[in-house]
Amino acid sequence: MSRVANNPVALPKGVEVKIDGRDVTVKGGMGTLELSLVEGIQVSQDDNVLTIAYDGDQFKAMAGTTRALVNNMVKGVSEGWEKKLVLNGVGYRAKASGNTVNLTVGLSHAVDYELPKGVSAETPSQTEIVVKGSDKQAVGQAAAEIRSYRPPEPYKGKGIRYADEYVRRKEAKKK
Repeated sequence: MSRVANNPVALPKGVEVKIDGRDVTVKGGMGTLELSLVEGIQVSQDDNVLTIAYDGDQFKAMAGTTRALVNNMVKGVSEGWEKKLVLNGVGYRAKASGNTVNLTVGLSHAVDYELPKGVSAETPSQTEIVVKGSDKQAVGQAAAEIRSYRPPEPYKGKGIRYADEYVRRKEAKKK
């Protein structure tokens, strides 16, 4: 049985939390995030600590989920989230400019991916993409959508993969 909801969420300096009924707003240096709480879950603030309370045992799992979401919001507005993508393949390259990422990944046309609001991308080299933002879900979704244009294939390892992803290679067909 998980006891995630029992752990308090520590607030770092520069992070403000506003609790208005069922709405929790977290504001920090990287932006502002909001969360609507489920009925039966309460969030209270004491000094620089947030605690999660729930009404009955049927809300215990949702209390743990809420604690994790609030903790991710606090980390997002203070430090931010980032996902690194690596392009493998001859001629595969990416270029971030403004709110779009231009991908050349072996298709008959270049792909322009429009980043969602609150998410930015940079390309330290032509074969690396770093997706950054304060909302963990939005950053992960943007990275997954970029990866979906050319997921890594198991024979040569070509495609777009996460920097920490392991691609299991297969042996080629024998005669």
